[in-house]
Amino acid sequence: MYLAIEIAAVLITALSVYLSVKENIWSWPTAIAGVLLFVAVFFHSKLYADMSLQFIYAVISIYGWYEWLHGGSNRTQLKVSSAPVATLVIGSIITAIAILPIGYMFQRYTDASLPFADSSLVAFSLFAQFLMAKKYIENWYFWILVDVFYVPLYSYKQLYPTAALYLAFIPLCVAGLMEWRKSMAAATVIA
Repeated sequence: MYLAIEIAAVLITALSVYLSVKENIWSWPTAIAGVLLFVAVFFHSKLYADMSLQFIYAVISIYGWYEWLHGGSNRTQLKVSSAPVATLVIGSIITAIAILPIGYMFQRYTDASLPFADSSLVAFSLFAQFLMAKKYIENWYFWILVDVFYVPLYSYKQLYPTAALYLAFIPLCVAGLMEWRKSMAAATVIA
């Protein structure tokens, strides 16, 4: 049963990332559906930090959906832009600091598998998702890095469809980076 749920989550999430690459607003509702399915998958695999992350992804996806529609100037559609350096530096520092208490909590109070590795990837995934919600191009760099490390984690946990999904995410993220660069360049020419 969990394999069927995992496969459904993988397919819906792959569609969501593809839609994100294309800056399609439907990336957000498909993301919400995918993350809710992954809650069951990660609970069954005792990856509680990842399971918790799915709930936060759902909230950030609602925020991103709104931002992409109304976050631009005069409440227009949000355009791709570069994140302010301060956002990247402060966000990265906060993310790195958050890993220890999150990992400790899951190690100490649950039977979590790989609590610190899982928590590290969760923390940086949250930051990447925030950057995506703001349509900052740098989100793709963070996603590429996170996906590279998620592949062996999910393989180790024998979540092979999910590991394959995260392996497929890497070229999708590269495509997203290239597409968003074109979008940014086109917006600069128009402005």
